[in-house]
Amino acid sequence: MKERTRAVYAISVAAEMADMQIQNLRVYERRGLVDPARTSGGTRLYSLADVERLVRIRDLLAEGLNLAGIARVLALEEDVRRLKTANERLRRGSRE
Repeated sequence: MKERTRAVYAISVAAEMADMQIQNLRVYERRGLVDPARTSGGTRLYSLADVERLVRIRDLLAEGLNLAGIARVLALEEDVRRLKTANERLRRGSRE
């Protein structure tokens, strides 16, 4: 498993790493902005990628976006990443 996506941080640690309040992380989860892993007992576990996403959310909030706008920005950024990856694959394929 990639180290960046391995869920290892408790909610309190993730909140501290992202410089947020714990209750904000719960709100972002309810709104679908972040999806932490869960232990069999239901404890949330965050990965480094989750924490990076929380920092991105924090930065977008600081720029004045609301949660609906942030959800849209995050979805568009993911689309761009996916399209760039597909484009690179196509470029590599055409060189062979």
